[in-house]
Amino acid sequence: MSGDEDLPSGGGRRRRRRMSPAPAPPLDNNDLLSDILLRLSPSPSSLPRASLVCKRWHRLVSDPAFVRSFRARHRRNAPLLGFFTEGESRLSFTSTMERPDRLPRGHFSLELEGRRRVLGCRHGLVIILNRIDLYLLVWEPVTGDLSRVAFPPEFGDGGSALFQHAAVLRAPGDVHAGEDLSTPFLVVSVGSDTTVTRACACVYSSETGVWGNLVSTACPSKVPMYNPSTLIGSSLYWLLGPTMAILKFDLDRQFLVVIDAPLHNCPYAMFRYWVMPAEGGGLGFLCLSGYNAQLWMRKMDCDGTSGWVLGRTIELDKLRWLYSGEGFPPMIVGFGEEDHMSFLMIALHGNIGGIMVKLDSTQFKKPFRVECIGIHHPFASVYTAGIGIGGGHAGAELLHNT
Repeated sequence: MSGDEDLPSGGGRRRRRRMSPAPAPPLDNNDLLSDILLRLSPSPSSLPRASLVCKRWHRLVSDPAFVRSFRARHRRNAPLLGFFTEGESRLSFTSTMERPDRLPRGHFSLELEGRRRVLGCRHGLVIILNRIDLYLLVWEPVTGDLSRVAFPPEFGDGGSALFQHAAVLRAPGDVHAGEDLSTPFLVVSVGSDTTVTRACACVYSSETGVWGNLVSTACPSKVPMYNPSTLIGSSLYWLLGPTMAILKFDLDRQFLVVIDAPLHNCPYAMFRYWVMPAEGGGLGFLCLSGYNAQLWMRKMDCDGTSGWVLGRTIELDKLRWLYSGEGFPPMIVGFGEEDHMSFLMIALHGNIGGIMVKLDSTQFKKPFRVECIGIHHPFASVYTAGIGIGGGHAGAELLHNT
């Protein structure tokens, strides 16, 4: 006989069955509710809105451990928040999101002392070059973390290599970050030997705090690199000039190779060419010629030989926003890897403006004002708008502007 019911043999009074307590409704279980809230959209307004439901929800989404888990979960599909541009002494951020996700003005600004240059953004990180003291600065705008990375010995004073560019990315396997706010990152530094006949590269790991071995490859180009790197799969790509070619660094196998560009007989021109993922994956290349955008892709033929194939040509003057009959044809000023968004500079109502467009689908976002003529660095990250770590009033500002 179970303990839930006790029946006397002589027909006495029947005892009441002791009922097990009913399971808590799903939303009354904090662990289950937290797991549900982790699946909210990574848009900046998501957690501030959830925090207004009730005190209990606010307590859950404000917990630093929850915020860390939320960021880690969405890091690889982070939304494009806006872009960075350089001024004379300041790195400025412009939000490109619509309300209620548009970030207040003044967010993510950073003073730039001395001769510094932004080299690119990736995985919620910004990499900045200090040309005077020869070091790289890795900045995480959302948390405010700053990491100073000394040049590799080969690229320093008296070294065997000349620095040209660098890229930053999250270390593989950090998608589910632990309790430590500072997640690992890698820095890849690229340049040339002193004779400018070989390209070279080496990798820094924030986990070990040291640079790896220098690798190199013969390079017929003069190696200057103007555009930020492009990450496709597990490889980084830089466009070389003035004789156009593409430098590829394979992160998995740690080797360099130079690839010919589709228009390698043409001289390099600023704002006209960009390395980008091809439609359907793989290595692609964007070329702007007047109002024609050519999308090239790297293909392998039946003999195992790789070559370039022109995918399609888009007539930009036939598209809304991109042709006004005035000024100059579009120029490429940036590329967002997360959603394949190209940033184009255009003449707009007598002024210089910018437009964001997915060339593979010709989807547009409304024009934005251009503060300076130069490279725009798209920035994607999971921004929790003042909820939890760091505090602040950004969440209230977002909701106020809804």
